[in-house]
Amino acid sequence: MDNRVPPRAAGPGPRRRDRHGRGMRGPIAPPQVPLAASRAEVFADLVQDSVDRLERRWPQLADVDFVVLEVPRPAGSGQTWSDEPVPLGDTVPAEEGRRARVVVYRRPVEIRSKGRDERAALVHEIVVEQVAELLGLTPETVDPRYGED
Repeated sequence: MDNRVPPRAAGPGPRRRDRHGRGMRGPIAPPQVPLAASRAEVFADLVQDSVDRLERRWPQLADVDFVVLEVPRPAGSGQTWSDEPVPLGDTVPAEEGRRARVVVYRRPVEIRSKGRDERAALVHEIVVEQVAELLGLTPETVDPRYGED
């Protein structure tokens, strides 16, 4: 007796079921649920929350681009890393034809923080420090609650 099942011919349409007959796998959670957001998206939201908080007090920040990058790059091409600590953020002053930018580096910040609340506080602290540097002010002037924990 031959128990082999003949192979199914691949049809022209998309597969409707997986090999166990349970249907195609879908997302674990719908897109509007926080579980569906990637770490990079959650981090970008933390930066945006901090920026929104500061823009109420400093309307000129509307002319500044806030950017999230994974990691900082070495200073020049062909240079290697030094023994200095890895920066958590940076500023790029405005030039002719380009807006000023505040950069926050995601991976170094994630490594230095343990939970979401600590990460949110660290992100806000970095954004305040970089905005203060860009505006030529002290961090306490930019955000009176700077340094309070």
